[in-house]
Amino acid sequence: MSIYKALSHLLIISLLTANTAFAQTPAKDWLIQPFIQKSEVKVLQNDKLLEITNGLITRQIRVSPNAATVSFKNLTTNEQFVRSVRPEARVVINGVSYNVGGLYGQKEHGYLLEEWIDTFTGQSNDFQFVRYETGEVKPHFDWKSNTWTANKNLPTGKSLVLFFKSELPALKGIEVAVHYEIFDGIPLLSKWVSIENKSNNSLKLTQVINEILATPEEESAVVGKPEKMKKPQKLYIENNYAYNNAMRYELSDQATHWKIDSSYTSQVNYNYETPCVVEVYPTLGVGVDLASNAHYKSIRSYELLLDSYDRERNGLARRKMYRTIAPWTTQNPIFMHLISTDPIKVKATIDQCAETGYEMVILSFGSGLNMEDPSEVNIKKFKDLADYAHSKGIKLGGYSLFSSRRIDDENDVIDPVTGLPDKGAFFGNAPCLASKWGINYLNSLKKFISETGFDLLEHDGPYPGDVCASTKHPGHKGLEDSQWVQMQMQKEFYQWLNAKGVYINAPDWYFLDGTHKIALGYREVNFSLSREQQKLLNRQNIFDGTWDKIPSMGWGFVPLTKYQGGGAEAVLEPLSEHLNDYKQLMMQYYGAGIQACYRGPRLYDTDATKKVVIETINWYKKHRDILNSDIIHLRRPDGRDWDGIMHVNPALTTKGLVMLYNPLKEAITRKIKLPLYYTGLNKEAKVRIENGKATPYQLNRAYSIEITVQLPAEGYSWLVIE
Repeated sequence: MSIYKALSHLLIISLLTANTAFAQTPAKDWLIQPFIQKSEVKVLQNDKLLEITNGLITRQIRVSPNAATVSFKNLTTNEQFVRSVRPEARVVINGVSYNVGGLYGQKEHGYLLEEWIDTFTGQSNDFQFVRYETGEVKPHFDWKSNTWTANKNLPTGKSLVLFFKSELPALKGIEVAVHYEIFDGIPLLSKWVSIENKSNNSLKLTQVINEILATPEEESAVVGKPEKMKKPQKLYIENNYAYNNAMRYELSDQATHWKIDSSYTSQVNYNYETPCVVEVYPTLGVGVDLASNAHYKSIRSYELLLDSYDRERNGLARRKMYRTIAPWTTQNPIFMHLISTDPIKVKATIDQCAETGYEMVILSFGSGLNMEDPSEVNIKKFKDLADYAHSKGIKLGGYSLFSSRRIDDENDVIDPVTGLPDKGAFFGNAPCLASKWGINYLNSLKKFISETGFDLLEHDGPYPGDVCASTKHPGHKGLEDSQWVQMQMQKEFYQWLNAKGVYINAPDWYFLDGTHKIALGYREVNFSLSREQQKLLNRQNIFDGTWDKIPSMGWGFVPLTKYQGGGAEAVLEPLSEHLNDYKQLMMQYYGAGIQACYRGPRLYDTDATKKVVIETINWYKKHRDILNSDIIHLRRPDGRDWDGIMHVNPALTTKGLVMLYNPLKEAITRKIKLPLYYTGLNKEAKVRIENGKATPYQLNRAYSIEITVQLPAEGYSWLVIE
């Protein structure tokens, strides 16, 4: 081979391996084809090593002389995520910190060699490994789906539990269990800690750290502070302790902490400040008094090992995680927001939904609904409406506000600095969920939903993390346990709703504990802007809000009537006079698989409007499976040229559906590249422009095709890929 041919050959290899997606074929990619190998727990090295693996990742835990993770590897890339051995967990009991497991003696912390492990020793003050159990992955709460759902399958896989006890007299009778779950078909592992107090005394549990990993660093920075340095990009950790209304997990996470490692003395950073140790724990602690014979369970962390730096691929991996471990997020009923509770108007809207193919009516904020009213009159009114809706095949739900409201001095959260119920809460004033009012609030909602048969709760301002220094509230003892207790109350309420099949819209990140949908991410005052602005801004919101969320996880907004200001140019009523805008707004959202809050008094006002709504809903239902599939981002809307997204699903006959938009005032013709790798196609794609005849296209070596499309002025078109 000549040197030119050799260099050319090396260049092709480097280009193919630069992006993991292209380094594999669709037939061997876990994101495209079901991964056949099942999860298992192995006992190795004469019972000294436990391995939990699913063929995509593996975690090995040495259990002699004590237990500690010695390997955590992505088997697709052969990348190792453990450079230094750490304890499996850490607990703070009665003011003293104790390691759970742990091996010692590693002198070089920049990497770990297997031949060193036999020389490691344990420490007597640590909780000691005593036994283990294996089993199947089990649900963390009951879930019943009463709406359209893309995935009704619960995750499968294997579980491993390590049990620890201490020889210290102060810890006699306390058993700590470290739980692991590994899931079939996805490079994902979950971990949490439980503690059982079998002693005769109550103990103060201040903090529980359920994960400690000393990972390889992402970059070598000689100087620089940890907050400015990159954290490892191929280890994605999500936990079920997230809130703050950001609509994005990274900004909602309250428990993942990247720290420095001063024992790693061979690191490049001169001040030993590289962020290369991750610990998972609630920042403010738990502050729980664990009574004799009581049981505690920590938050859960989910650890997804990524194989690429590509944003789309990593987003697809995260979206696969939600579809797998939180299948309730794939529920996606078609709903509208009604701004009235007048029975005549509610029944008329229910009739419109039944006629047009809608599936649910939500009694919106400002409608007059009050779920906190337990009176027989109130319960009967809304039970009658729910019964009427059900008789028409329509579900009925409604809105309730918890946070961002003031109750009174006795029940509001108490600021720990001032000792007063002042404006120190996340939304200013806010009630404490563990106050007498808060406890009654949850009980009132449970009573209302149980007795009316409501199918949905739109919960505005679920518990947002406010601390409370009150020592008089019946649900918590004081400041230390106030956040933990309120979080648990909120989660238990959502899990109660899931067991009853009640759908939950909530603008906070409680997905791992049962919520179904969060806001896509938008600025509410933008809905007082002109319809022209709203159309483009909505497409930007859709494009930006679906990198890490599946379509069914986000809701949008369409103001049929005036909302937060704006004039006639902002609203759609009368609907018949703005029919083109109404249809395009529907197509933009339904074409993305996203339900919007169509907020107003009705779905249609004339037969012509009714026809458009029916046609749009029929189109959505015809393509519902592919429209609820993952999105590939083609071009972000900027108002200067075409923009578009593409749904992909290799498991369907329809492998892809492309939505293309033209914001310009003249028709355009464009040649558009469609990356089809994630459709699972590898040779030929048949493409139909809307309802036209299918045309075959040959895929190139990058699994893409180019197609010429014509887009009408200020309009849209769609393509089907088979």
